[in-house]
Amino acid sequence: MSRPEAAGSGELPRRRTALRLRFLIPLAVLALLSPAIYSWTRMALRPSSLPLGVRSVEWLRMNHLNWLVDDAEHVYYSWRAPAKGGPQLTTLPKVGLPTKPKAARKPWPPPIQPVFARPLRGEGIWKPTGPPVAGRPPVLVTTFRTERDYPRIVAYAAWFDHTRTALAYYPGRYEPPSATLRGPLEVPWGQRWRLLATFNSGFIYMDGLNGDALDGVVNEPLRDGLATLVAYRDGSVNILSWKGRRAPSRGVVFARQSLPLIIDHGRLSPALDDSSKWGFTLGNAVRVWRTGVGIDRRGNLIYAAADYQTVTTLARILQRAGAVRAMELDINPEWPTLITYRHRHGLLPTRLVPNYQQPPTRYLVPDDRDFFAVYRRLPGPIAVPLK
Repeated sequence: MSRPEAAGSGELPRRRTALRLRFLIPLAVLALLSPAIYSWTRMALRPSSLPLGVRSVEWLRMNHLNWLVDDAEHVYYSWRAPAKGGPQLTTLPKVGLPTKPKAARKPWPPPIQPVFARPLRGEGIWKPTGPPVAGRPPVLVTTFRTERDYPRIVAYAAWFDHTRTALAYYPGRYEPPSATLRGPLEVPWGQRWRLLATFNSGFIYMDGLNGDALDGVVNEPLRDGLATLVAYRDGSVNILSWKGRRAPSRGVVFARQSLPLIIDHGRLSPALDDSSKWGFTLGNAVRVWRTGVGIDRRGNLIYAAADYQTVTTLARILQRAGAVRAMELDINPEWPTLITYRHRHGLLPTRLVPNYQQPPTRYLVPDDRDFFAVYRRLPGPIAVPLK
């Protein structure tokens, strides 16, 4: 009779040990995760212009889990990659304002030549986004198909007349990270009466160590060999490969870098096959939303954005649009933003790039990332207005 009693007497300590383990294991896990929980909660409570999901992904990148996001994005975007061929588009997205054909002097910029034998209505034809300035439109936009193998992919492009516009650069709430001069984080209220367009900036500093400077203040040191969008006090703009100085000269209004040039002297960079240079997470191989900016042979700026692009196909889009030098801006579906504005009983924004994750009012409220604004040009030297 004593054996069953002995067995029963040993069951109670085992139960107590199991209960302790059930309590201690979650407590230990919680203790291990508490720094991460604290960090994420602090991030989530900070003011931001972005959805919590997007911020959570960025938080993973900044906390040593970039490899995890990278692998997940490679799988996701490879799974979503478009198949070659398929039905043709019958119409293109409507952009800009309708215009009457003119038989006058040869237009500039010239229409973008279609890659298909039968172009769609309006394909590659530049259209204004508002009334003319000094007799000609300051901003033109168009859409066109990008590749014969992918007949349903559409590129969105904008052209800015440097003689009628002034380009400005504004840091965001958190990017660039070391900005001494941040400004209003949005288009200043005092300048909205002449606002013509806004568009997204380049790779964040962590992903490309891109330098930038604004009104004589260097936020992040400028690095040799990186493509740099530069605006000068005489109103001209340029895209060049930066050399020599870590700070710009006095004649520079702003400079913003983003990876090396993808087009130089009208030709695609021979380095485009090196995927390590064209995106810290996705490189060149994965087809995603990509944006870029170029300069034509008359010194005018060209912006382009399209889904399902490698950096090579993005370069070809900008080349077809007339760019003789060009650089890649931000990529991935969260960031492409091209907005134009009309002025009728207030400011009327129109989102040209179809990004559901960013509202048409982006840059009219404080934004986390830096951006560019295009203004109607005023007489006198150019500066970035902060009020």
